[in-house]
Amino acid sequence: MIISLTTVLRRCWQAVPALLLILLAIFRLPVLAETAPVPFSTPTTALIAAILAISAMISLMTLSKAVSAVVLFVGAHAGAFLLLAGLAGNEGLARAPFFLLLAASWLLAWACVARLSEMRPLSDSGGAVLRLLIPAIFGAWILILWEAATRGFGIPFILLPPPSAIGARIVNSLPILGADVYQTVFKAVLVGYVVGCSAGFLTAILADRIAFLRRGLLPIGNMVSALPIIGVAPIMVMWFGFDWQSKAAVVIIMTFFPMLVNTVAGLAASGAMERDLMRTYASSYGQTLIKLRLPAAMPFIFNALKINSTLALIGAIVAEFFGTPIVGMGFRISTEIGRLNVDMVWAEIGVAALAGSVFYGVIALAERATTFWHPSSRGG
Repeated sequence: MIISLTTVLRRCWQAVPALLLILLAIFRLPVLAETAPVPFSTPTTALIAAILAISAMISLMTLSKAVSAVVLFVGAHAGAFLLLAGLAGNEGLARAPFFLLLAASWLLAWACVARLSEMRPLSDSGGAVLRLLIPAIFGAWILILWEAATRGFGIPFILLPPPSAIGARIVNSLPILGADVYQTVFKAVLVGYVVGCSAGFLTAILADRIAFLRRGLLPIGNMVSALPIIGVAPIMVMWFGFDWQSKAAVVIIMTFFPMLVNTVAGLAASGAMERDLMRTYASSYGQTLIKLRLPAAMPFIFNALKINSTLALIGAIVAEFFGTPIVGMGFRISTEIGRLNVDMVWAEIGVAALAGSVFYGVIALAERATTFWHPSSRGG
C-alpha cells in the first residue's frame, strides 16, 4: 500500500491537494456572495468541481505523459474559464469556494507544465512547440490569477486594472499605440541602438589595437555606465531638441559602453595557444582578428547586443518624459497617468514589453545562427 501510494504521488502529486481543495469548495457552496446579481448556480459549481476532479483523478492513472498533459490542460483551463466567466458583473463578491476551485485549477495547470517539461520530443518541430507551449501556459496563468484576484477581491480599477480591461484598451487604441511604437521604437530605439552598438564595437577594435586607448577608455566606460538616465535625458533634450533625435542620443550613450566593454573582453578571450599558432603562420593583426579573435568574441558581442536591446527601449521611454512631441510611449505614459487612465498606461507597458521581447528574441535567434559552434549553443 505504501509503495502504491508513493507511485501514485510520483505520477501527479499536485492532483492530491487539488482534490482536497475541490472537496472543501463543494462543502461551501455557492462560490459567490448571495448579493451577487447573477450568482453561480449549484449545477454550475458542481460542473466546475466535476471537471477538475475528473482531470485530477485521470492524471493519477497509468497514462502516457502526452495524454495526461492533454487531460490536465483541458481540465485546468476549462475550470478557470468557467470561474472567470462567472465573475463578470460580480466584482468583489467572490467567496472562499471560488478561490479554492481556482487554486485547484492552478495545481492542475502546474501538473500539466510538469508533464510537458518531462516529455522528450522525437522531432525538432515537436521540441519547438514544447519550448513555446510551456512558457505560454505559465504566462497565461499569471494573467488568469491576476484577473481572478483583481475581480474577485474587487481591487479598485485605478490601483490595478484586470488584464481583460488592459486587453480591451489595447484593441480599442491600436492607432494610438501604433503611432507611439513607431515614434519610440522605429525611430529613437533602432537608430540609437544601431549607432551606439556600432560605435562601441569599432571603438573596441581601436582600443584593442592601441594600448593607451584601452587603458584610458575602459575606466571611463565603467563610470559613464553608472550615470543616471534621468540626469542625461534632459541634457540631451536641450542639445538635440524635443523630437526623436534626443532620445536616440540617450540610447547611444546607454548602449555604447556595454558594447565597448564586452567586445574588449571578448577579443581577449581567445587562447594563448591559438594566438601563438597564428603567429607561427605569420598572420597579420587583421587576419588574426578576423579568423580567430572576432569569432571567439562573438558570445561576448551578442551578450552586449542582448543587454542593449532592453537598455535601449528603457532609455528611449524614460527620455520621453523630459520633452517630446505629442506622440511616443513615454509621453503617453506620463500623460495618461496624470489623467488617471491607468488602463492606457498598462496598455503602453504591455506593448513595450512585447516590443522588447521581440527585439531580444531576434537578437537571440541571430546569436544561435552565428555562434552555433559555441558550447553554450550546442548545449541548448
